[in-house]
Parts: sequence; structure tokens; C-alpha cells
Amino acid sequence: MTRIPVTDHLSIDEDELVESFVRASGSGGQNVNKVSSACELRFDARRSPSLPDDVRHRLYRLAGSRLTQDGVIVIFAQRFRDQPLNRQDARDRLVELIRRATEKPKPRKKTKPTLASKTRRLEGKAKRSNVKAGRGRPSFD
Repeated sequence: MTRIPVTDHLSIDEDELVESFVRASGSGGQNVNKVSSACELRFDARRSPSLPDDVRHRLYRLAGSRLTQDGVIVIFAQRFRDQPLNRQDARDRLVELIRRATEKPKPRKKTKPTLASKTRRLEGKAKRSNVKAGRGRPSFD
């Protein structure tokens, strides 16, 4: 049972990954229709015992369209013409995604605009109002 390190405190079990190899699209020379070099990596984030709940929820948000309805993250790697390189690329991308999910977002601090910024905003609005008012038809009183 090999563990894949994500951070100093978090690692995932290699048995949690499901890899399948398919034919890649695009150029590939004579081997393009014979060799299955693209890697499709599946990681069941919903049932993974390695992930804490807060990391799991952030991972769902970060995964976006790579997340299925069942909570499985699918990563498709076909950057290289070599199967082992695509396999490693898919694993690296998954580890990086999980690593980004481990970072806790900084809480937002509510701030109010300063008096100077309010004044600048109102001056800009008044200036723009004068410009637009000057566009009307001239009145001959």
C-alpha cells in the first residue's frame, strides 16, 4: 500500500486512484491509432478516507467540471506521447489540485470607504453629469 504525499500532513493511498489508458486525440505519427497513451485518472473524493471534510468541500469547488455527480474527480492527461509520462502528469495534476484545496482561504475583513474616496467618487459623478448636461441642445433664451 503506497501513499502519495500531497502536503507534510496529508497523503492519499495509491489504491484510491483508478487509471485507464485510452487512445489520445491529435498528432502522434504512426502509433496514433495503435497505442493507448492517454491516461484517464479517477479519484473518488466523496468516499476517500484520506481527505478531511473541509479539504473535500474546497476540492469540490476547485474541481469544477472535472467533478462528476458521484463525487469522482476525472483528470484526462494526453500532453505527452508516452504513457508513463501521461500517467505521471495526471497524478501531478491531481496532487496539485488537492494541495490547493488544503489552503484555507483568508477570511474577508469588512471595510468602509474613506471620506476622501467618497469625496473623489462624488466629484467624478458631478463632473460626468456636467459633461452629459452640456450635450443637450443649446437654448436660445
